[in-house]
Amino acid sequence: MILYPAIDLKDGKAVRLLRGDMEKATVFNDDPAAQARAFVEAGCAWLHLVDLNGAFAGAPVNAAAVEAILDACPVPAQLGGGIRDMATIEGWLDKGLARVILGTVAVENPDLVRAAARAFPGKVAVGIDARGGKVATKGWAETTDVDATDLARSFEDAGVAAIIYTDINRDGAMQGPNVQATAALARAVTIPVIASGGVSALDDLIALRDTGVIAGAISGRALYDGALDLRAALTALAD
Repeated sequence: MILYPAIDLKDGKAVRLLRGDMEKATVFNDDPAAQARAFVEAGCAWLHLVDLNGAFAGAPVNAAAVEAILDACPVPAQLGGGIRDMATIEGWLDKGLARVILGTVAVENPDLVRAAARAFPGKVAVGIDARGGKVATKGWAETTDVDATDLARSFEDAGVAAIIYTDINRDGAMQGPNVQATAALARAVTIPVIASGGVSALDDLIALRDTGVIAGAISGRALYDGALDLRAALTALAD
C-alpha cells in the first residue's frame, strides 16, 4: 500500500483544514516546496497535492506553488482542485504532473473524465469526496444526492488510474479513517482505491493495509502534527 503525504495549498501556503472548512485552516509551512522536499527526503514514493482555492474557484489558483513542488521533487505527484476542463488537464500533465484528480467534474461532466482517461492513460484519477455516503462537490461546499459507490461504479470501464475516496467528516479530525466504508468501496470496483481522511496514527495505516483491498492512503495533519512519523510509517508498510 502506497502512503501519499498530503500538501494542501491555500493562498500559496501548505495548510490543513478541519472537515473541509476553509475558515478552519492551520498553516503548517509557508514554503510548500520545502515541505515537499522534506517528505521526499523521508522516503515517500508519491506526493498528494490539493489546490484548495482552486477547488472553490473552479480553476487553478495555486499554480505557482504546485510548479515549485514539481521543480523541487523527483517523485511523482498527483493534484486535485480546480481541474475541470481538458486544457487544464493537459496543461498540468505537460508541466510534469504524474496524475490529475477529477472530482467535481466526475459528477457534473463524466464524459470529460472518460475522454481524459482515454487521452492520458494512467494519468487520470477520480476524486470521490463523501459526506454520509453522498458525494460532495465544489470544494465540499455542495452535497449531492449521488451515492459514492454508484459514482465509482460508473467509471469502471473508463480506464481511470485510481479513485481517491475521502470521508469528509473524518478529514483533518484526527479520529481515524473510515476503514469499513473505504474497504466496501474498494470491493465494489476493480479500480484501485486510495483512502483519504482521518489517518492519524500508524495503526490506521495498518488497518487500511490489512483490508487487502486498499491500494493507498493519504495522510496530512498527522504528519504535520508529529502523530505519524513518515519514515517509520513507510518502513512499517514495506515490511
